[in-house]
Amino acid sequence: MNKRCKQLLLAASVGLFAVSSQAVELLDNVVAVVDKDVVLESQLTGLVNQVKSSANSAGQALPDEQALRKQALERLILESLQLQLAERLGLRITDTQLEQAIANVARSQGKTAEQLAVEAKADGLSYSQFREQVRNEILLSELARNQVRRRINISDQEVKQVVQMMSEQGQNQSRYRVGNILLALPTNPSNTQLRQASQQADQLIKQLKQGADFRQLAIAKSAGPKALEGGDWGLLGINEMPSLFSEAVKNHGKGDIIGPLRSGAGVHILTIFEVEAATQQTVQAVEVRARHILLKPSIIMSEEKAQTLLNEYANSIRSGRATLAQLAELHSEDPGSAIQGGDLGWSAPEVYVSSFRDVVSQLKVGELSEPFRSEHGWHLVKLEDKRVVDATEQATEQKAYQLIFNRRFTEEVQTWLDELKDEAYIRIVDTQLSNGEL
Repeated sequence: MNKRCKQLLLAASVGLFAVSSQAVELLDNVVAVVDKDVVLESQLTGLVNQVKSSANSAGQALPDEQALRKQALERLILESLQLQLAERLGLRITDTQLEQAIANVARSQGKTAEQLAVEAKADGLSYSQFREQVRNEILLSELARNQVRRRINISDQEVKQVVQMMSEQGQNQSRYRVGNILLALPTNPSNTQLRQASQQADQLIKQLKQGADFRQLAIAKSAGPKALEGGDWGLLGINEMPSLFSEAVKNHGKGDIIGPLRSGAGVHILTIFEVEAATQQTVQAVEVRARHILLKPSIIMSEEKAQTLLNEYANSIRSGRATLAQLAELHSEDPGSAIQGGDLGWSAPEVYVSSFRDVVSQLKVGELSEPFRSEHGWHLVKLEDKRVVDATEQATEQKAYQLIFNRRFTEEVQTWLDELKDEAYIRIVDTQLSNGEL
């Protein structure tokens, strides 16, 4: 349903205008008002059905319908707030970027885009719904990275400390699949709120120790970002987890119930679903030397014009009428590389934005890409050379930096989302849930 339809439904739901029930038949119901947007019954039902389908495939038990509906609505409210912020900031994912992302996901899974669409249909999604879901996932990822990374500062001393810790941990570095149930608390909780959260945590721990399904309880009770995934954070090393988690799991094994633990977000109950031993090995790093032309769409240069020009340049290069270096010096809008004939030097593919990384990683030496879109603009890339280097020490430092960044990012994302929600107007109008403002 388009944005105008949503606005009309919003107006009707909050009583801004009155019409005869015989004159207008609403095709969808509003279940929540979220600032200037609404969440529709069809969206909520669709997400609930997706969760049910995934749970059924995995043989996972689910909580009752109302608890599942509440968690799904919470997820949609947070997504709405983020998408509205992205729109205010002018962030968007073009159709070209979307098609590239779908193709890259399919390729990474050894499938075609058509096969992904068939799988989505089996989960109850039409192709257009599948595309919009992928578009929103990319957009939310870009938004979070833009909003949160400015909050993260990592010193050289911190990197050295983590490198030292990794060295002391020796050859076997275990990874843990951690489950988390979060009972949310406000920034400055009252004694009553603390007591209620503690009592609820004790009740849940008692149920878990008596054999209750952790994932089922997480879906029903957790306020964490992975609630609909059963609280499953995936496999993480000790240094990758939020600090609270890493300290808690050190002396525990598979199936242990850990907690309650207090953080700024609330009270946590943890478990370990799985432990996987990893062996430290010599790291062989791949580096690439690429050359590119960048054209940035603007009021003067449309998306179509930029793509057409790069196609013309590609034809000139392939026919031998010009080299990419010559054309980059004349036309590229990347000032750092244009004066070098588009040469980006030797780099690990991971240093580039995802769309550029995916393309350059798939090229063969000497191969020229087709024009493609990244968040920076339109590119034409040629892979000049590729090499493998022994980068154990360098890779350890890079890994340490990334571990710290990922840990901080996870912690800061939750804080950012809480702030976003605290500043928003949210009204639940779902007749199956309690009405009111959050």
